[in-house]
Amino acid sequence: MRSAEPVVGREIRGEDWYAEELGDAHFTECMFTDVDLSESTSEGAVFDRCVFANCRLNSSTHVTTAFVTCEFRRTNLFDATFEGCKLTGSVFAECTLRPMAVRGGQWRGVSLRAANLSRLDLSGIDLRDADLSMCDLTGSVLRDAQLDGATVRECDLTETDLRGAALGGVDLAAARLRRTRLDLVGAVLLAELHGAAVDPG
Repeated sequence: MRSAEPVVGREIRGEDWYAEELGDAHFTECMFTDVDLSESTSEGAVFDRCVFANCRLNSSTHVTTAFVTCEFRRTNLFDATFEGCKLTGSVFAECTLRPMAVRGGQWRGVSLRAANLSRLDLSGIDLRDADLSMCDLTGSVLRDAQLDGATVRECDLTETDLRGAALGGVDLAAARLRRTRLDLVGAVLLAELHGAAVDPG
């Protein structure tokens, strides 16, 4: 298990942290490059303004861990699990994100531009103000998710389940919709975006 002492401003390159128990470790402004974190675990850990470049986080498990304003570049998160985690303001670029298990948590303001998120279960997570532009969400489940203010320009929502999702300020007309599942509130929003005058009575 890693030391509980906070780590600040360290560059960690090419290290093997396979199956490492990170516990509640605290890293601030650290640069992880080519680090193998496969099957690692964390619980209550904090990664603050850290960068993960060409890292392997596949099959890792994180519980109530915070990745705040972090950047993930070309990083493998295949089969990773995030349970009740906070990823506020983090950016994912050219990452492998599926399959991935996400159970609750706050992903507010994350950038997932052009990510393949197809067939993921993202039910109930907080994605307010997230950038989902050009994402592939085909067949994904976003039931009861908070999507207020999210950007969905050119996002593929084919067969996506949006029932119960909060969609305030979301321009669904800018997304690709085909057999998208909406509840009554979502359907009314979509109709209004297309210029319909919805008469409730």
